[in-house]
Amino acid sequence: MESLLPPVTASCFADNLAELIPAQGPQRYRVGMVLGCVQRVFFTGVNEATARVLSANGCELVIPRAQGCCAALPEHQGETAQAQALARQMIDSFEGTDVDYVIINAAGCGHTLKEYGHILADDPNYAKRAQAFAAKVRDVQEFLAEVGLVTELHPLQDEPLVMVYQDACHLLHGQKISRQPREMLQQIPGVTLREPLDAALCCGSAGVYNMLQPEIAETLGQMKTKNLLNTGATLIASSNPGCSLQIKQSLEKQGKQVMLKHPMQLLDMSIRGEKL
Repeated sequence: MESLLPPVTASCFADNLAELIPAQGPQRYRVGMVLGCVQRVFFTGVNEATARVLSANGCELVIPRAQGCCAALPEHQGETAQAQALARQMIDSFEGTDVDYVIINAAGCGHTLKEYGHILADDPNYAKRAQAFAAKVRDVQEFLAEVGLVTELHPLQDEPLVMVYQDACHLLHGQKISRQPREMLQQIPGVTLREPLDAALCCGSAGVYNMLQPEIAETLGQMKTKNLLNTGATLIASSNPGCSLQIKQSLEKQGKQVMLKHPMQLLDMSIRGEKL
């Protein structure tokens, strides 16, 4: 666990996002945003980038303070009672917000949020509410591909940028989302997207698998990272914090220094005209 841990400072625990963020320009949608736990602490800039991208594309954001954990990790571990309690808390926190969609930028969280109808199927007080909540959940890339971008995008560097997209299992296999992230990234001017060998191969993170089976997980991580590097890409785009931690560790062990960013960070920089 310690070897996977990125640098964590006091700023990682600061909530910098307001509970209500207005849309820039004409409002197209009112959406809720789930912040996640690993994403929130280990990759603090991703949520801020996601909020800016959504706002720039005509979304008013509602971010309830009481939302808590999505229940993914206890659900992965078979801690059913805890997962159910957290799911109820999440549903309650969005009650009465009147959002069109509930948006999440972490693949593992999104997969579990969409399973609330199953997790609370036997709860007479929450079964229908859980189904209604799950029906509104969208991965942020799924959502943006569906509604379309309305902002101008700028190149991320002066020369062409070769990048590779890393499919998270909870996104690819769990949510059947593969085309949408690629579509988003290819809209950025100057981007060439390469496809890795065995794109559907797990990176070894797999919820809590890399902590329970570290040797096998490390082998998978090394294989995945090698395949990503063999594309010749100078940047890896990853949509799940667990995958990102695993790949960062594998890059370090291979002595490679390659940028790794969440697609929302890349879109945010492109919208704002920032360079890598």
